[in-house]
Amino acid sequence: MKQQLIIYSLSIFFLASCKLSKDTPKKLPRIAIAGIAIESSTFSPAQSHEEAFHPRIGDAIFNDYPFFAEGSSQRSRAEWIPTIRGRALPGGIVTNEAYESMVGKTLTLLKENGPYDGIFFDIHGAMSVIGIDDAEGDFIERIRKVVGTEVLISTSMDLHGNVSKRLARHSDLITCYRMAPHEDALESKQRAVDNLLDRLESGKGKPAFKAWIPVPILLPGEKTSTRIEPGKSLYAKVDPITKQEGVVDAAIWVGYAWADEPRNHAVVMVTGDDKDQVTQSAEDLANSFWDARSEFVFVAPVATLDESIAMALKSKKRPFMISDMGDNPTAGGAGDVTWTLQEILAYEAFKSEKGPSLIYASIPGPKLVAKALEVGVGGKVSAEVGAAIDDRYAPPITLNGTVTAIVKGDQHAEIEVVVKVGSVAVIVTNKRKPYHKEIDFTRLDLNPRETDIVIVKIGYLVPELYDMRGGWIMALTPGGVDQDLERLGYQRIKRPMFPLDKDMENPNLSAQLIPLSHETY
Repeated sequence: MKQQLIIYSLSIFFLASCKLSKDTPKKLPRIAIAGIAIESSTFSPAQSHEEAFHPRIGDAIFNDYPFFAEGSSQRSRAEWIPTIRGRALPGGIVTNEAYESMVGKTLTLLKENGPYDGIFFDIHGAMSVIGIDDAEGDFIERIRKVVGTEVLISTSMDLHGNVSKRLARHSDLITCYRMAPHEDALESKQRAVDNLLDRLESGKGKPAFKAWIPVPILLPGEKTSTRIEPGKSLYAKVDPITKQEGVVDAAIWVGYAWADEPRNHAVVMVTGDDKDQVTQSAEDLANSFWDARSEFVFVAPVATLDESIAMALKSKKRPFMISDMGDNPTAGGAGDVTWTLQEILAYEAFKSEKGPSLIYASIPGPKLVAKALEVGVGGKVSAEVGAAIDDRYAPPITLNGTVTAIVKGDQHAEIEVVVKVGSVAVIVTNKRKPYHKEIDFTRLDLNPRETDIVIVKIGYLVPELYDMRGGWIMALTPGGVDQDLERLGYQRIKRPMFPLDKDMENPNLSAQLIPLSHETY
């Protein structure tokens, strides 16, 4: 009887336990979100300060990611702990004070809100900081010291970022964009999140193998667009690899050409659980990149500025787009080089209001903006613009013209003014801003589609401008992101490096297996 009672009691306990287990909700993984992103040129005299990053803290970070919207799959699959996310326009080297401030705040929040199962680390990969080599490697290593080595870190990057061995070591999962222009940016970030969630939910944890291969190639983004060959076919090889058994992700980084640090070069990485598949896939991608190295060309025809203007004036295609490449603010240029604008205003063709219509976007000029606010639309202004930061190629220009538009409130420009000088509509900003979308122009009462010539401080055209173009030429103009890399004067990158050393011997492209993060201390 006693034995039957014991068996009965155990049965009741077992059934109750099963019911409790069934009714108890599964514990969600705790995942932090962090990241500081900028592409910063060490060849520009500009410096980037903390305000340029517009840092978001806490739940406001979710607004940067549509896939984290309330009710979304990603949002419901984890307990998310957003810390700090800062993203700046490309620019000059980051001040040490700005970097330490943002990193310090991130680490404090991570300490206060732990423990964690994972971290979504959203960076660019080309941040240069005064006094620090490999800023992203430094940042992630300091995160590791706070959260520990068992936490899974999934790193999302721009394909123009740099992957040092240190960054690779502390990243358990790592991926980057597969398109240039970066039409897949949000898709890539979501992939980084999905990879992290999948590994946590499945209990697989850290991938067993990470293959890292440095490829001694350093090319500007304008020569590595995935719109054309060989970039198109090279990046088309990535996704099929990720579908293979034993592979989690694969990526090719072109690297960032306008910073002079040892980590600046191309990299291939593959992560997964099958050693042979991971290493072989990485080596195949690296060799494909190396074999195609001499085939990379500019995504559009290039010419001097004079040649570009001559083509535009002769062309019947409208609008004729000219990329003012050397001072491209979306690649790290200061954005205030006046050389191109000075040349344009010297052309007889544009001195009359009846000349060919031309939009120039853009030049910072806070003095002119202030005067424009005083006189209003329709008033006359005369004030200096540009060359407050980068005056190596031309001095400030005094613009004399009529104000045709004043718009306030842009996140980057703050205040935008259009000044008509002859037949040229010059967009003057309080602070630098890139002009990528049609609404950037139309909100200033400008119609780029019906303008003869549109000159934009940009490299390859982003999708909206590309679709709008009639004709297009990329002008080889001077600035902090000069497309002629040999003129930059590298001192610290690893040599030999293609194409700077065109006759270099074939490199060793064998996969290097990076230790797992918990094996690094």
